[in-house]
Amino acid sequence: MKQSANPSSLGRWSRRLLAAILLGGQVLVHLLMGRIHRRNTQEQMQVVGPGSLMIVLITAAFIGMVFTIQVSREFIRLGAGSAIGGVLAIALSRELAPLISAIILAGRVGSGFAAEIGTMQVTEQIDALYMLKTDPIDYLVIPRVIACSVMLPILSILSFLTGMTGGVLVAGALFGISRRIFLDSARNFLVPWDITSGLIKCIVFGALIAIIGSSWGLTTTGGAKGVGQSTTTAVVTALLAIFISNFFMSWLMFRVLG
Repeated sequence: MKQSANPSSLGRWSRRLLAAILLGGQVLVHLLMGRIHRRNTQEQMQVVGPGSLMIVLITAAFIGMVFTIQVSREFIRLGAGSAIGGVLAIALSRELAPLISAIILAGRVGSGFAAEIGTMQVTEQIDALYMLKTDPIDYLVIPRVIACSVMLPILSILSFLTGMTGGVLVAGALFGISRRIFLDSARNFLVPWDITSGLIKCIVFGALIAIIGSSWGLTTTGGAKGVGQSTTTAVVTALLAIFISNFFMSWLMFRVLG
């Protein structure tokens, strides 16, 4: 029984992934046509941004502190203690801040999208929207895509600043590195493209989280059990999409340096 279930589950996951890709194309077309539900978009931005802010900042602070602890000892031993701030700044701006923010958003917001829309699907509320001549893509999906794509870069910037603050505090308290040396190093290492590349990643990550969560919700079947399965699978798929897209974007953005 278990051997026969695996191919079936994989086939269903593949079909839902294809549906998510098609939904992404529809979202792009609708956005180009200017079909945006402003009130829903504002509501979703409040859910995505302020609702996720505190956990993002707390996580970023501890990531910055842990990274500083791990790097400082080795850099000081090699006589490169003055470069610690720059290394942390590059790591946070290019990778850590966008990824941390996106992972938290996928777990908190992406799962909520899948559960909410999935519940609407199994209770036939989506069919009611069609009866009212309201396109679910315009009413439900696009506001979530815009909210995630706009708020995730903002969360990432705040995450970067918080992570740097945590690094400064730990470097000074535990390793005797002055704040001026730490921040001068960050200023010397960072270039505008480091920040820009992280923000571009955030826009892509936000769109992926919203599209996958919404698509998994729209393709939910099987009542309450199906809603639970869709929620779990949507988060896992969104995380996979984030990590895979991050690899290709990093390769495209920084391959010249190699």
